[in-house]
Amino acid sequence: MQGNNLPSVSEVIALYKQSNIKRMRIYDPNQAVLEALRGSNIELILGVPNSDLQSLTNPSNANSWVQKNVRGFWSSVRFRYIAVGNEISPVNGGTAWLAQFVLPAMRNIHDAIRSAGLQDQIKVSTAIDLTLVTFTCQYLSLLYLCFNPRDISLPYALFTSPSVVVWDGQRGYKNLFDATLDALYSALERASGGSLEVVVSESGWPSAGAFAATFDNGRTYLSNLIQHVKGGTPKRPNRAIETYLFAMFDENKKQPEVEKHFGLFFPDKRPKYNLNFGAEKNWDISTEHMQQYFSLRVICEIVRI
Repeated sequence: MQGNNLPSVSEVIALYKQSNIKRMRIYDPNQAVLEALRGSNIELILGVPNSDLQSLTNPSNANSWVQKNVRGFWSSVRFRYIAVGNEISPVNGGTAWLAQFVLPAMRNIHDAIRSAGLQDQIKVSTAIDLTLVTFTCQYLSLLYLCFNPRDISLPYALFTSPSVVVWDGQRGYKNLFDATLDALYSALERASGGSLEVVVSESGWPSAGAFAATFDNGRTYLSNLIQHVKGGTPKRPNRAIETYLFAMFDENKKQPEVEKHFGLFFPDKRPKYNLNFGAEKNWDISTEHMQQYFSLRVICEIVRI
């Protein structure tokens, strides 16, 4: 939503329906968006802003948050997940001070959801940046800064490599997406979380503004991603990966320049790429309120808190 030329929320909901996009992610409980979603049948990831985390360590505040932003719209809005915080990193100076609040806030939101009798309908989680698990250089949150032929080949990033690029024991990897997602699965297993499901809550490619950020690369990445996530990873084969495409629109108020060009649609609602959001699977697009970064982020579905 960081643009001064974007459609109204009602127009956006209509565009979702017209494009057969069945799920959405928003990054804070924008009341106008929630009102527009009533009766739309679009499933929603609702974000709890980082700025709310400290307050939500108080159970009363968490109950009030859920009453206002969830109970107030249930069941005319189909809430799928609540993402409590976004990309909080205990080693990132910008968000490290918030890390202590993530788990208490999640517990309190979860308890409030349970008190409302919605625990079987809505999962509570948090969205993490995969750099917490895998890379010291932010390949996945600011891939354009690190991407160069010495580090990652373009075919490896775009799902176009004809052969295995990286071997991990007996598992061969032809693309960066699988390698990083399997790294997360392995990390979860070592933390006794191997049974948790993982949702890719953002994945995208900019069409301008940086090295390798081109229209052709954006189209290639997104088209291949849509096909690829139907089949799982080498570590978890034949299991479709719930994936949200980032982002709905180009946003002209964002910085740096590359952040303006992640849209799958232009602000006038014309599609940037010829992508198929057909009924075979519910391929999804995330819209945005807060500053976000580039490419793959995951939201881990918390089954047991």
